[in-house]
Amino acid sequence: MLAKVLSSVVIGIDAYLVEVEVDISPGLPTFTTVGLPEASVKESKERVKAAINNSGYAFPDDRITVNLAPAHIKKEGTGFDLPMALGILAATEIIPQEIISKYLILGELSLDGRIKPVNGSLPMALAAKKAAYEGIIVPYDNGPEAGVVGDIAVLPVKTLSQVVDFFRGFSQIKPTKIDISALFEKDHTSEVDFSEVLGQEHVKRAMEVAAAGGHNLIMIGPPGSGKTMLSKRLPTILPPITFEEAMETTKIFSVVGMVDKHQALITRRPFRAPHHTISDAGLIGGGHIPRPGEVSLAHNGVLFLDELSEFKKHVLEVLRQPLEDLKVTISRATSTITYPAGFMLVAAMNPCPCGYFSDPKHECRCSPQQIYRYRSKISGPLLDRIDIHVEVPAVPYKDLMSEACAESSERIRQRVSKARAIQSERFARTKIYCNAQMSSRHLRKYCKIDQASCSLLESAIDKLGLSARAYNRILKIARTLADLEGQSDINVDHISEAVQYRNLDRSRLLN
Repeated sequence: MLAKVLSSVVIGIDAYLVEVEVDISPGLPTFTTVGLPEASVKESKERVKAAINNSGYAFPDDRITVNLAPAHIKKEGTGFDLPMALGILAATEIIPQEIISKYLILGELSLDGRIKPVNGSLPMALAAKKAAYEGIIVPYDNGPEAGVVGDIAVLPVKTLSQVVDFFRGFSQIKPTKIDISALFEKDHTSEVDFSEVLGQEHVKRAMEVAAAGGHNLIMIGPPGSGKTMLSKRLPTILPPITFEEAMETTKIFSVVGMVDKHQALITRRPFRAPHHTISDAGLIGGGHIPRPGEVSLAHNGVLFLDELSEFKKHVLEVLRQPLEDLKVTISRATSTITYPAGFMLVAAMNPCPCGYFSDPKHECRCSPQQIYRYRSKISGPLLDRIDIHVEVPAVPYKDLMSEACAESSERIRQRVSKARAIQSERFARTKIYCNAQMSSRHLRKYCKIDQASCSLLESAIDKLGLSARAYNRILKIARTLADLEGQSDINVDHISEAVQYRNLDRSRLLN
């Protein structure tokens, strides 16, 4: 007796179809799983046997062979429990084979027959839609997540017996329906706002420019100057996330099981702030079976690295490739997986170990050698990849006691969104979305400057010792400044302000 059940496995953030073939033949009672299964898949036999027996069905005392095809793809996770159980019941003719073959099925079984949620249900639902299946059967808690995929029936189930009754025609399962527009119309009022930040107007301006062009930013200042406070408010001025971005972000969170069961879609830009003790694998991704790291979890959002100099130097250096390519490629002996990593990097650090170097009101106790070692953790190539550098001085007392109302995040976001709309129109026929992603070809086309601007830029490069990459960053920032003002041409004022945002370049940072 042979039965086939359709399931899926996730590799990276994409799902691939898997055919679960179950053969039951006379012989000594055995349960063998083949097709490159990982340990969690091999252990399924005990859960499947107990779930079938405890759900009131007879588990066959014969030789059972389960093949997961194609055999060259590694199978991991507990999502094959339910397909295996249904395959055994189909092979024993309890479930009709012709009906079960219309659905893609996934789910983990508990010993009493309950179906538990699994990771990756969203990419699996997309794979089922692409393959034109009639529907997909998912654990009940995965229903909202898979339900955002339209044009396919998403059937959430709680128990094995419920699925069996459905395939035998004894009951119906109500498909999950998700109103996508309603998800984006929900009130996403943030608990934090830029109006709560007193003073630091030049830093707010720098953050507005960073948000408008998608530029990376680093802040250097003494403890208590507001670096962390400002960084946590950056997502409140970013443009609202689009449906395509939300789907891609949710797929990444789905793979690692970080989508809340009550949350169908991630409709806010992610803000990730890993601790400085994180490893390179935790930041970039990795493991025996590669998993996405913090840079991928921050995709379409913000990655905030507080106390940048406290991170291990080799951990910071692995940021170079994702900052340049907007993706991370993790290679292992058996596979190579690429995860998206299009994030905004926001970093904050003290100017020295004690934190008070160049602070007029506090005496710095650090020696020049200590300051050099502290700052040398930030390499020149990494600093070159950060577009905007800004100093954050201590807030004066008069600003702390000021009763003036600071500008709200919503007003800043409106200006940022207008600038991003200009960029969307400019790059409509390309694969880039903001000024920070421009290549040399785009710079030549969209960042032409007049003679006065050329002279100013030449003088700045000679004085600050800027690299060719820093030169490109200045042009990108100038283009964003022009977009914020709604101007088609870059003028000398834009170049002048853009140069100011490179005042912490390597040549000056260490002197």
